[in-house]
Amino acid sequence: MKQVLKLVFMAALGCGAGIGAWAQAGAQAGSGEGKPMTAIQPEVLTHAESALVARYGEQQRERARLGVKQVSEFWRPEDGDARAFEQFVMENFAGDQKALDTMFNRYEHLLEQLDGHMQEISREFRTQSDLDLGPIEPYDDMFGSYDPSAHVGDDMFQNKLAFVVLLNFPLTTLDERLTQGPNWTRRKWAEVRLAQRFSRRVPAEVNAAIAQAASDSARYIAEYNIWMHHLVDAKGERLFPAKMKLLSHWNLRDEIKGDYADTQNGIAKQRTVQQVMERIVTQTIPKEVVNNPTVDWNPFTNDVKPATVKDWEGDAKAPAKASNAAEPDTRYATLLMTYKAMRKVDPYSPTAPTFIARRFDEDREIPEARVKAMLEQVLTSPMVPQVAKLIEKRLGRPLEPFDVWYNGFRARGKYSEAELDRIVAQHYPTPQAYEKDIPNMLVKLGFAQDEATRIAANIVVDPARGSGHAMGASMRTAPAHLRTRVGQAGMDYKGYNIAVHEMGHNVEQTISLNTIDHYLIHGVPNTAFTEALAFVFQARDLQLLGLQSDDPQGEALTTLNDFWGTYEIAGVALVDMAVWHWMYDHPEATPAELKQATIAIARDVWNKYYAPVFGKRDVVLLAVYSHMIDSFLYLPDYPIGHLIAHQIEEQVRKSGTVGPEFKRMASEGSVVPDVWMKNATGFAVGPEAMLAATERALKQLNN
Repeated sequence: MKQVLKLVFMAALGCGAGIGAWAQAGAQAGSGEGKPMTAIQPEVLTHAESALVARYGEQQRERARLGVKQVSEFWRPEDGDARAFEQFVMENFAGDQKALDTMFNRYEHLLEQLDGHMQEISREFRTQSDLDLGPIEPYDDMFGSYDPSAHVGDDMFQNKLAFVVLLNFPLTTLDERLTQGPNWTRRKWAEVRLAQRFSRRVPAEVNAAIAQAASDSARYIAEYNIWMHHLVDAKGERLFPAKMKLLSHWNLRDEIKGDYADTQNGIAKQRTVQQVMERIVTQTIPKEVVNNPTVDWNPFTNDVKPATVKDWEGDAKAPAKASNAAEPDTRYATLLMTYKAMRKVDPYSPTAPTFIARRFDEDREIPEARVKAMLEQVLTSPMVPQVAKLIEKRLGRPLEPFDVWYNGFRARGKYSEAELDRIVAQHYPTPQAYEKDIPNMLVKLGFAQDEATRIAANIVVDPARGSGHAMGASMRTAPAHLRTRVGQAGMDYKGYNIAVHEMGHNVEQTISLNTIDHYLIHGVPNTAFTEALAFVFQARDLQLLGLQSDDPQGEALTTLNDFWGTYEIAGVALVDMAVWHWMYDHPEATPAELKQATIAIARDVWNKYYAPVFGKRDVVLLAVYSHMIDSFLYLPDYPIGHLIAHQIEEQVRKSGTVGPEFKRMASEGSVVPDVWMKNATGFAVGPEAMLAATERALKQLNN
């Protein structure tokens, strides 16, 4: 799952993964609506350049020319007249290497303090909203939606700290970073990321609007639970245990995965969950059944009745009457809200005039066309129907749409959900028990004992209100936070699996922050990389429980599991991308119109890439992911992350253990993706390694 808060804003605003959220949120370029881009005339620039060359020598001409130009492009009339401009340039140009080093070091240190403390304040303000600490009061929402860093970017332009950077450190294009970046030093990369922090200038009120949209959408998703014991069939029978409350979509999807181990009722449960998912997407789900255990619901007929059993805590009573009135397109109204908030940045982003462009070119630093081509390469692979036939053989029946989440290739498929829940609950009855065990888990993954202890000391485990997330620190004196969901009976397997994934995020965050040579390049290239590193941990969840499979074909099965998971999420990502393009093409759309468009897009993607395999058309399941609603075009990071994870896994297998390789790779920093991947594994980012491994796995299993 995404790293909440920090990455939400980084993703939303198109930042590189190692760049502080406040900086990109507040330092977007542009003139402001109706304002001139610059108040400085060309002759002033020429005069300023000549004055700098006269003072510091001809060898500084190119730096002086570029720096003066960059400052002028962001200078507004309120920043001062031509004389003030020239005075600023003369006073703040670093004319030799010693002065430049001093400036760089000062900015790097102080920006870490600013990033870190802003992150800490934001985390504290969101504590009641994010953690399972009791009721959320109206003022908690106000705190959670407040962004203390919203004005920092504006402030840094107004007090001219941003202009000092633009005067002395060059902005770069994506093409330059891709073509020249492999030859840059670590210090050069840090300078590049420093300049990028001030590559835009957006008003604080726009950043505040984005913060509000992020908070509102996160709250909507975090409380979208379905009480499963209250799903009934035509006879009033219940398939799911009492008190089971599943969050959409994460827990619903994982319930489908877990039900493969239920030989008696598994398929009936899976069909029921699929029906629930489809009603969420089509918004035919009754409003009254969302997060409400006091009513019973038949998702096939859509009948809602007062609950005939009580399995909830508290004094709430079943209503005298129940309504099946649909949720009023709230899902799509929330999505439109996030789109409209992000669109406010567009006028201030001349080089990337849409959020889509910012997300791919400036955050992921992988062009959208290349991402789409990689996803389609997986979706159209001739291995897809071969793997599908193997799944049908293992299931003993034709595929059904929910089998897009088939997980029987993994060793845990032989354990029932109840067995795994019992084992996990014994290990981790509380969040504190999980936190205490982190050093032991890291040692099992190959980290040295002293290193495991140091890393674990930087991770705090909190009880999550939602499914769980990772929140990294932004300064080296602060810990990362792992938020995980733990019920009264202890952690269940679904929560544990997510917690291991989030722990992978936290370990990466800790290593890439605390062992990096330059703070300005801490982190990883983009969120797909941190997802990939988290997948490495998640794939070993059973190993950490002492349930490692002894299947001699385990590696081949794991490869097929990765391939099938990538096939599934690649289509989801294409839906997410297409929906954002549709919103940009229809800026005045209503929630109802967006709903119909999303349903049509989901069906089209399904019909093109999945219907030939599953034998059923017009399925809408690809649009069920909650990330579409609250995560700002985040979903493409998952399939990219799977591809990257597979490349990383190949490297880990060569070394024989996770720990040392994980640390080496996480220490690469936030350089562009291909530079990171080539340094880590020797190859550029792409699907080729996964496809080749899948072909080998199929041959091994068919022999």
